[in-house]
Amino acid sequence: MTADKFQYRPANINDIDALIAIEDGCFSSDKLSRRSFKRFIINQQSIVLVCFKQQEIVAYLLIVFHRGTRLARLYSMAVLNEYRGLGLSKQLLTTGESLAIEKGALYLRLEVNSTNHVAIALYKKLNFREFAFIENYYEDQSDAIRMQKRIRYFSPKTAVQQVHKHMPWFKQNTPFTCGPTALMMALSALDKNYVVTLEEELELWREATTIFMTSGHGGCHPVGLALAAQARGFNAKVNINSSDALFVDGVRSEDKKQIIATVHEHFIKQSKQKNLVVNYQETSAEMLKVACDQGQISLVLISTYRLDRKKAPHWVVISGYDEQCFYLHDPDPDESFQDHNDCQYMPIRFDDFERMSVFGASRMRTSIQLDKKR
Repeated sequence: MTADKFQYRPANINDIDALIAIEDGCFSSDKLSRRSFKRFIINQQSIVLVCFKQQEIVAYLLIVFHRGTRLARLYSMAVLNEYRGLGLSKQLLTTGESLAIEKGALYLRLEVNSTNHVAIALYKKLNFREFAFIENYYEDQSDAIRMQKRIRYFSPKTAVQQVHKHMPWFKQNTPFTCGPTALMMALSALDKNYVVTLEEELELWREATTIFMTSGHGGCHPVGLALAAQARGFNAKVNINSSDALFVDGVRSEDKKQIIATVHEHFIKQSKQKNLVVNYQETSAEMLKVACDQGQISLVLISTYRLDRKKAPHWVVISGYDEQCFYLHDPDPDESFQDHNDCQYMPIRFDDFERMSVFGASRMRTSIQLDKKR
């Protein structure tokens, strides 16, 4: 019996019992639940593909897509033991790649147990490349290898990934500390002795907050974050495409507008006293690439609209780039659909990033470049 004797189709709700049976037969831990399968089957940001013969489902593949990025992730794949060795995994992956390409993905990423040599050999045969090792990734504390494959090309040249920095990832502990958490990622990458704590996250916010924002507590001003980095001994400079007070348009109350403007002026005054460089210019893709090549790390303010449709200001870190994409570390996973691995080295095509990295009606664009300690 060979793989071409089997058929493949998208899963539906009626397949869940069979999918659970495959999970129970293939895995002793890290199993997908009935609820998870239902969510993935009905969600437009995922594909569940089943392999069957004479109506019996014997294998499946799950790919998850991340809104606003060109990344597809092989979330899970399993083949019943009695049907292994027939090439079903290869056929599922090949079919899944084609579907991911149709949805506009550039990369397919996966994690595999470091002891699963058979699977690793298959992935390498299919041109996946190792690019990270993750300790204690699985429930049983076993390690994982992260692999990635470019599945779509926009030029005849072969892609060479250029992730310049090993970047630690931290999750923000509050809805309003994306800026401090992004800054802690950058500073940790620049200095392995930098200590990350909840207290530090909150202290950075206190030093950089705008007091108010579109809703709830204020976010962080780029100059405030740069001053906080400088106070900790790092080199920092800021790029802003306007000299007007930032974030004022995000609130309706005149009192709040006045407070935000006052905070802005205070940060600008501090920047002059501390000799912090503030350039009133656009943040271009070329500028960010040059900074990356020089070993600097950039924080960029984006609008989350292309990620979650909420149009909120949000700080992310650029962890590298290649000829098509920037790679981002995002401190705020959507816990209903993402885990921490989905928020690391997220590929965003340059044209998508250009649209994403502006905020508000004033089309504010700002970034911070950070360098090693003086």
